[in-house]
Amino acid sequence: MTRLHAMTPVTPAALALAIGAALAFAQAPAVAQDADKEKCYGVSMKGKNDCAAGPGTTCAGTAKKDYQGNAWKLVPKGTCEKTASPTSPTGNGQLAMFTEKKM
Repeated sequence: MTRLHAMTPVTPAALALAIGAALAFAQAPAVAQDADKEKCYGVSMKGKNDCAAGPGTTCAGTAKKDYQGNAWKLVPKGTCEKTASPTSPTGNGQLAMFTEKKM
């Protein structure tokens, strides 16, 4: 008689892939842009940006420095360009990525 095993062994790679996919799906709603929010570049602190911080970063929490010009944070619509950003050419947050000026 053949016995069926209730569980099959899971490789570490398969487990890591499953966990990574679950985390990605869990984070997706957190960065969904509401109609009353806008992406504001250059206002997030190191490791506190919202998703997709631009080249050299992967997703939320990957900004390598404060006020990074390619890292964004969701802010209430209309407040971005009024929010201080010492690395921005204008001194305020921007609606598009920018190259930081020296602080």
